[in-house]
Amino acid sequence: MSLPASRRSGQSPITRNPDESRQRILDAATIEFSAKGYAGARIDQIAKRAKLNPRMIYHYFGGKQPLYIAVLETGLSELREAERGFSSDEESALDALLHLYDFIHKHFASHPKLVNLLSTENLNKASFLKRSNLVPTISSPTIDLIDRLLKRGVADGTVRKGVDPLQLYVSMVALSYFHLSNGHTLSVIFRQDMLGPNWLKPRAKHTADILRSYLAPN
Repeated sequence: MSLPASRRSGQSPITRNPDESRQRILDAATIEFSAKGYAGARIDQIAKRAKLNPRMIYHYFGGKQPLYIAVLETGLSELREAERGFSSDEESALDALLHLYDFIHKHFASHPKLVNLLSTENLNKASFLKRSNLVPTISSPTIDLIDRLLKRGVADGTVRKGVDPLQLYVSMVALSYFHLSNGHTLSVIFRQDMLGPNWLKPRAKHTADILRSYLAPN
């Protein structure tokens, strides 16, 4: 009986960690899809970046489409998981809402690949997100959190009445997202670097002031 090549050469047999391999594929796919979109991304390039055989992508994910959906789900899930860890018990409801906005704002600023992925998916009319069974279940906790904070704010007098939690969340995301997703075109139009720190820092304060003025009681 002949021995495996690794045994004949004195090398230790190669062992694979499924969780590690899956994560390497997700990381590589996130870079590829965010840079090239779904149509431009290539499985062989993802495998090359992950340093795995392309067959492993089909083994763990089933193909390009389910891998792309998994990348979208991962990006949104990471945002939601971080939001779930948000603590607001030791401050007023208004301050808690502003801190939640600050977190959302910083999350998008520090995750440009997520901004690219969502922009591409919007161009595709969310055709892939519609096929996800996970995405509809990961959005509700944040809306519930905002709803609780709004009710607490009305009760303690720090937030005005009549604010819809979903409308507020969409506004928070819009104020955190638009200047990033359109930063390159805006920079050309207005002839200043709107993706640089000299513009982004005052932008964060400006949008927080807008929210504070909107939420505060009259």
